[in-house]
Amino acid sequence: MDELVEAAKAVLNNAYAPYSKFKVAAAVKTRSGKVYTGVNVENASYGLTVCAERVAIFKAVSEGDRDIEVVAVYVDADEPVAPCGACRQVIAEFNPNALVVMASRNKVKTARLSELLPMAFTGERLR
Repeated sequence: MDELVEAAKAVLNNAYAPYSKFKVAAAVKTRSGKVYTGVNVENASYGLTVCAERVAIFKAVSEGDRDIEVVAVYVDADEPVAPCGACRQVIAEFNPNALVVMASRNKVKTARLSELLPMAFTGERLR
């Protein structure tokens, strides 16, 4: 887990957050052992903003790596933050029981995605 938090922390300054001033970085580890990073990218049209977690996951998927095992989120703040609802849903698409590591300057919390998003909407509901 420490390596994943450090990978996220290393890219934090790449975040583009001119409006909220709240930079977020993420690192995703897949079953292959590969790590993909992402940062939040804001937009003046707020609805077009993309969270760090989704950037990292989409990078993994675009490389053909879909077996998400762990998602780490890092913020340079006193308290960790959990992924937003949209990010939780995207994580659930690839692993509804993924480990989620939420880290800040001073604390680290972990939870299974199934704890953060009980009764997730999944592809089985579409059948």
